[in-house]
Amino acid sequence: MARTSQTETTGDRGRAAREEPARPLDERVWRRTLRIPVRDGIVLAADLFTDQERPGPRPVILERTPYGRRRMRDSDRSRHDEPVPTPEETSAFFVRAGYHVVRQDCRGRGDSEGTFVKYLGEGPDGADTIDWIAAQPWCDGRVAMMGVSYSAHAQTAAAAESPAGLSAMFMDSGGFASAYEAGMRMGGAFELKQITWAFRHGEESPEAERDPLVRKAFAGTDLRDWFTVLPWRTGVSPLRQVDSYERYLLDQWRHDAFGAYWRQPAIYGRGHYDRFPDVPTLHMSSWYDPYVRSTIENFTAMGRLKRSPAYLVMGPWKHGLRCVTFSGDVDFGPAATLSGNVDDSYLSFRQRWFDAVLGGGDPESIPRVQYFLMGGGDGRRDEAGRMRHGGRWHTDTQWPPAGARETAFHCHASGELSRERPTAVRAWVEYDFDPNDPVPTLGGQVTSGEPVMVGGAFDQVPDERFYGARPPYLPLNSRPDVISLATPPLEEPLVVAGPVTARLFISSSAPDTDFTVKLVDVHPPNEDYPHGFAMNLTEGIFRCRFHKSFERPEPLEPGEVYEIEIPAPDTANRFETGHRLRVDISSSDFPRFDVNSNTGVPEAVSRRKVVATNRVHMDADHPSAVLLWTQPG
Repeated sequence: MARTSQTETTGDRGRAAREEPARPLDERVWRRTLRIPVRDGIVLAADLFTDQERPGPRPVILERTPYGRRRMRDSDRSRHDEPVPTPEETSAFFVRAGYHVVRQDCRGRGDSEGTFVKYLGEGPDGADTIDWIAAQPWCDGRVAMMGVSYSAHAQTAAAAESPAGLSAMFMDSGGFASAYEAGMRMGGAFELKQITWAFRHGEESPEAERDPLVRKAFAGTDLRDWFTVLPWRTGVSPLRQVDSYERYLLDQWRHDAFGAYWRQPAIYGRGHYDRFPDVPTLHMSSWYDPYVRSTIENFTAMGRLKRSPAYLVMGPWKHGLRCVTFSGDVDFGPAATLSGNVDDSYLSFRQRWFDAVLGGGDPESIPRVQYFLMGGGDGRRDEAGRMRHGGRWHTDTQWPPAGARETAFHCHASGELSRERPTAVRAWVEYDFDPNDPVPTLGGQVTSGEPVMVGGAFDQVPDERFYGARPPYLPLNSRPDVISLATPPLEEPLVVAGPVTARLFISSSAPDTDFTVKLVDVHPPNEDYPHGFAMNLTEGIFRCRFHKSFERPEPLEPGEVYEIEIPAPDTANRFETGHRLRVDISSSDFPRFDVNSNTGVPEAVSRRKVVATNRVHMDADHPSAVLLWTQPG
């Protein structure tokens, strides 16, 4: 067997890229390290995995990551009953299936040169990498991309640069349609998981690796304490030891209006879909993932704008955890995992898809839409202490599913949620929103939030696990600043599958404030849960100074009534007979989102807070409602 010697290869821009000697992983699969140049002269490190028995030109699968190209991650798990495979094992699997694999460290991470700026440089770096790979003698000119989370964001960023060699994209739990609306901000509010991510990965940055004092400073910092003094300022944050991380984070936070910053191709696929190559795409996410909206929008847009097929897979998990049956305190049963249900394993599912769209297989052999409909369980506690909510997989040709129709559930001042419009001449519910006492986040579509917050499905009753929760730990909807509206117990099952939108008529005493909405499935009482179990499904937020547009904030006139729309990420849930459909409305969801000071000053620089009296109108002229896509049970 010939051993590859050290060589010099030349990319399509004429720059040399050094390849180190190959090393065998086994008798067939070899790995060698590449140094790939990009347009500004920076060199990015990557590993190439090849088949030494059949080394000729093949399609190449590229994964770009900021987490270390040789590091294991839980999101790489392939089967629910097996250990997480190493990057080498995953790569070898695809090599044996007929592909070459390249795993690359993003700029400023791992062994790659340059300075890391989250998200914004991944387009040019990704496109240059694709072009370079496509020109190599071991590539047949086709480069597919795959990856979870940031590695999915890197795919849409690269696609927006129109690389000629890009041939397919498998995007799992990421890929920005508009980071302003999902992933970095939502409804104008800033997602504070960006803070926890920056802190955790600043602790693992090259700067921290080089300087033991920086590592010691991170190790001695309790991030939960720093969440009591938001917003952070330049040089006054736990990231001050790694100023490049502090700089990019505060830059994200301070761009509160939708402008040029948010239109950059790497984080705004929607504005650049016309530049995406016309290639097959698979879009995967889960109902408790922050990227539900991006995933579904990307799928819908690719299906509408391109000739190549687009596919959607939505499970009941948290971010990238497709091989577990539960999310938070709720279990969805053995049917919930991808492995053993959608396919034998995550590896085999990806191989089957790549074979279908690149290897001459049948693209129609894979359903265009596969989604997990939550619900149907008995609502009792399992041996692990989780509530059995149940559910099963469905296939379809579209999203929302065929037969689903938008249905309005109207808000009534009596506390009822009903399909009947309100008839009262004047009716409203009002409350005082104090930014110093925000409603605590209890699960939801959260990732990368540790140690401050955690995602998933939970009974909406706080306990000591949740940041900001205090004794006596009463249900969230008992708070005076939460408007809770519910249907009577359902007389027959109700399936909700699709987008969730609250259309509210509001007024406030403040020049700016927030409104939040949360959809909840209320299980009736049983022996294990004598008070019932109020399971969160999805939630949204809207910052009212953007009532005219996200581009140009404008203060509210105190007492004037405004119609606002609060989109929440899609969901799919079967509300069983005897359950209640509940909607909770308030003005904060912390620490998932930054808290509005009610002053009209942008949250990233505000130092004052005032109490706002907020009102939701619910009468004949102001029929506030929540719009759900429903199907017969």
